[in-house]
Amino acid sequence: MNDHGLFLVAVPGLEAPLADEARAAGFEDVQAVAGGVTCRGGLAEAARANLQLRCAVRVLARIAAFRVMHLAQLDKRSKKVAWRDWLRADVPVRVEAVCRRSKIYVNKAAVQRIAGGIAAAGIPVAKEAAIVVKARIDDDLCTISVDTTGAALHRRGHKEFVGKAPLRETMAAGFLAQMGFDGTQAVVDPMCGSGTIVLEAAEIAMGLWPGRTRSFAFEKMAGGDRLRRGYLEPMEERGVSGPIRYFGFDRNDGAIRGARANAERAGVADRVRFERQAVSDLVPPEGAAPGIILVNPPYGGRIGDRKLLFGLYGALGGVLGDRFGGWRIGIITSDGGLAKATGLDLTALGPVDHSGTKVTLWHAPL
Repeated sequence: MNDHGLFLVAVPGLEAPLADEARAAGFEDVQAVAGGVTCRGGLAEAARANLQLRCAVRVLARIAAFRVMHLAQLDKRSKKVAWRDWLRADVPVRVEAVCRRSKIYVNKAAVQRIAGGIAAAGIPVAKEAAIVVKARIDDDLCTISVDTTGAALHRRGHKEFVGKAPLRETMAAGFLAQMGFDGTQAVVDPMCGSGTIVLEAAEIAMGLWPGRTRSFAFEKMAGGDRLRRGYLEPMEERGVSGPIRYFGFDRNDGAIRGARANAERAGVADRVRFERQAVSDLVPPEGAAPGIILVNPPYGGRIGDRKLLFGLYGALGGVLGDRFGGWRIGIITSDGGLAKATGLDLTALGPVDHSGTKVTLWHAPL
């Protein structure tokens, strides 16, 4: 199979945690670049990346790269790509193209030529299809990739309840990594919403792969139908012994009920605890050694009036400063003024692009 490696798409600003995760998982030639991570591999490695990596947004398999100066050349070279090594004759594909700083500058024209090459290989092309071929022509270099993921990887497949302004799972995993979480520390989220941070922490500790309950585009690619089963069958839970170490609190009853239901579907209900509780009542969980507090509070551009949030951040900072000596604190917000309103000595790490909003992880030991 002719391949040019993988491109693991990252949340912008969280490329480094994804690179660290890929190296720890045994991927080879890992390099962090703008927007993601490159590494060696073909479809088998792409399948494992989809199933295993928590910080990746999607996994692109790069299948061809060549110089093109005009449309006739793109048409000719597209017909020489080994499409049948990757794509099936019974599964339609859709083509997308982006042209930048190149002699070929019309996206639609590039799509037509590449689609012609795919069709010439006996593979159907459609406007709507589960498999997407992505072409990028930048400075006259055409790189062709196949999206092996499908729906973005933050859609784990077992979290049905989503609260207001949720933090995506890929971001939660990245922020936990930046906080130094390795599966052994206690984690507390004082404003947990649907429970994303707590659920990610529990799953990491239990050794559960994030893609275990969902499907992927690679399963409809050439030889891909066997890969999922081959990777998941030998996977075993590491498990954790001792008391519950992952705690989520929220003042909203509906959020707590939804978080508990998410935990049941994820198979971690016996490792986490979600309780209705105001920030003012927050205390270190009984029996838990000092660990990590990671919270994604409301901020002005996301929920509510910014002026009304200064009191909330001040109260949160007061509780954490007074009651959580020895814990590491991480506050995710787009507003540095609100972070400073906590009164805590926080350091900024970021920014990270959260669906078009730049957010920062403000962190410090207490």
